[in-house]
Amino acid sequence: MTTTPTLAVKVLRAPRRPRTSLTLAIAVGVLAAMTLAAIFAPFLAPYNPDAVDFAAVNAPPSPAHWLGTDGLGRDTLSRLIYGARTALLGPLLVVIASTVLGILLGLVAGWRGGWIDSVLGRLFDVLFAFPSLLIAIMAVALFGKGLVAPVIAMSIAYAPFVARLTRSLIAAERTRPYVAAYRVQGFGGAWIALRRVLPNVTPVVGAQSTLNFGYVLAELAALSFLGLGVQPPAADWGAMINEAQAGLIGGHFLPAIVPAVAVVVVVVAVNVIGEELSDRIGGEIPA
Repeated sequence: MTTTPTLAVKVLRAPRRPRTSLTLAIAVGVLAAMTLAAIFAPFLAPYNPDAVDFAAVNAPPSPAHWLGTDGLGRDTLSRLIYGARTALLGPLLVVIASTVLGILLGLVAGWRGGWIDSVLGRLFDVLFAFPSLLIAIMAVALFGKGLVAPVIAMSIAYAPFVARLTRSLIAAERTRPYVAAYRVQGFGGAWIALRRVLPNVTPVVGAQSTLNFGYVLAELAALSFLGLGVQPPAADWGAMINEAQAGLIGGHFLPAIVPAVAVVVVVVAVNVIGEELSDRIGGEIPA
């Protein structure tokens, strides 16, 4: 009896072709570099990100300013490095909060079933009807601009995605023989759900939640671009794009292109890592 699951895992792993490690290594390297830049920003940034120099307004790249300056003469590279802090911290908080909340709701819905599952399912449907960006804008209108209100709103908006996935996985695990075996031995339902079933589905849910990081990053950057997120003079990638709009008319594109490219690169890197984790973890689950 103990050899059957092992054989099932091997059968599932056999058809999988080796994936190129170069793309994954690049994605991990990019994300690690951005994270380290955000952590050690005071040591890496060559200038104070808020230092204004009207003698170097919209200066092109040079040895003094590697990525040039913006419309106020602030060093673009320094603001890009400091902007990584808010750009990465906000999505990280949303992913953690939405994953924890979604797992708890999905566990209750999938394990208990019945009317509880129906009520939570309808609640998820209601939240699905509202785009997460719209919920964040409503939160800003109610509680004011900044990073706190959008993070809380998006955590609530993204929780149903995690909860629905968790619910389906828990419902499938509930019918497996090992759950019935624990019940026969006298273990309670709460103990089985929390100590045995939940650890089996958490890796899959966590891998899927990684993909939400990129979506949240792009949406928070959009809020800052609209002037509803991180407020000036704090450095933020979305706010940097907004502040660079005036220079576009004069042909100064670099202050807007640099943060936009940073957003795209991080989103792509996170998606590559999330998809690879989903493939690897999903391929190891026996049918």
